[in-house]
Amino acid sequence: MPFFDIVVVGSGGGVDETNLSGYLLKPCDASWDDGIIALEAGSGHGALGHILKRNPTLFGPVTADDDPSKRITPFTVYSKVQCFLITHAHLDHISSLVVSAGTMGGGRKFIYGSPQTLKDLETVFSGRTWPRLAGYDEDDPVYRLIYRALHADGKYKSVSQNVSVRSMTVSHGESDSDGVYESLCFFVKHIPSRHEFIFFGDVEPDSVSVKPRNVDVWRAAAPKIPHDLSTIFIECSYPAGRPTETLYGHLSPDHLAQEMLNLATEVVLARNSSRKRRGRVRKRQKRDMASPEVLYGALAGLRIYLMHCKETFSSDRPINHVIRDQCRDLLKPHNLGVEVLTADQGMKIVCQSLAVALPQFLIS
Repeated sequence: MPFFDIVVVGSGGGVDETNLSGYLLKPCDASWDDGIIALEAGSGHGALGHILKRNPTLFGPVTADDDPSKRITPFTVYSKVQCFLITHAHLDHISSLVVSAGTMGGGRKFIYGSPQTLKDLETVFSGRTWPRLAGYDEDDPVYRLIYRALHADGKYKSVSQNVSVRSMTVSHGESDSDGVYESLCFFVKHIPSRHEFIFFGDVEPDSVSVKPRNVDVWRAAAPKIPHDLSTIFIECSYPAGRPTETLYGHLSPDHLAQEMLNLATEVVLARNSSRKRRGRVRKRQKRDMASPEVLYGALAGLRIYLMHCKETFSSDRPINHVIRDQCRDLLKPHNLGVEVLTADQGMKIVCQSLAVALPQFLIS
C-alpha cells in the first residue's frame, strides 16, 4: 500500500550546486494541489525547472489549455508548499529557501527545524546576508516565512493535513564553537495509516562520533520495521576507502554497512523482546547475538535510499551509483535483506509497505 509520494528536486551533497538536497512530499491519498511539504531546500526552482522540461507530467497531466495560469511550473509547484522541514542550516540544505524567500507564491510558509537551526537561519535572514523575510511573529506581514521549532522530545508534531513529524538529534561532526555540530533526523508519519519513513540530515557514524546518537534512532525505528516503517533516506557522502579523519561528519559505505548491522541488531532485539512479552520464547529459539546468522533477513522489507553523495566529476558513472554498488557489495555477505537504492534527481519515489515473508526464527 502506498503512503507518500516524494519528488527528488536534488539529492547531491556538492560540489555540483545544481543538485543539492531538496525533496517535495505529499500523502499518496492527496493531490499536489492540496499542499506540499518540502524536505530540505538546497536545490529548488532552478533545478525543478530543468526536471520539468524532461518530465512535464511529474506533478500531473499537462493540459492543452493555453492559459498560462494552468501551466505547471516551478513557481506554481512551490506556491503550494506549506512548510519546509530543515535538518540543519548548512548552505547545501537551505540555499534555495533563502534565494527564493521573497518570490515564492502562495501563502506564508512555515520553517520547521531545531531551535539551533532556526537561530542559524536568523543570522542569514538578518537584513545583511539576506533581507529580513523570516521571523517568529505570525502577525507581522513582512515575514514571508515563519519559524516553528521542533524539539527532540519523542513527540510527533502535526505539520500538514494527515502528516506529523518526530525529530531526533544526530551528530554531524565537530563544531568549532560548540563541540558537536547537531543535525536532525525526521520520522515522517502518515497519520491515518500510521506508516512512516525516516529522513536523515547529514550524519556521522557512531563508531567515530564523540556523541554517538544513531543507535537511538535505530532503537526507535526497530519495533516498526518493516510493517509500519519500510523506507529510510540516509546520506552516504563519500566512496569507500576514505580515511575516517576526512569524513567531516559524514558516512562512507564502510560505515553505512556498519550502521545497517547496528539497525539489524536492534530489530532482532526488539522482536525478541516482543516475543518475550507475549510469552512465546522457547529455549531452542534463543540465539547468540554474536552469531552472524541471527541477523539474516532482519531488514527484509526495508529500503534505504542513499543521498548527499558528493560528486567528483572523475567518473562516467554518477558517484551515487558507484557508492550504491559499494554499499551493496559490503552488505551482501551479511544477508540482512535490506534493499539499497539511490535517490536520483528527478525521481518520483513512492513510499509503501512491502509484502515480505520474515525468516521463521524472527517471527516465531
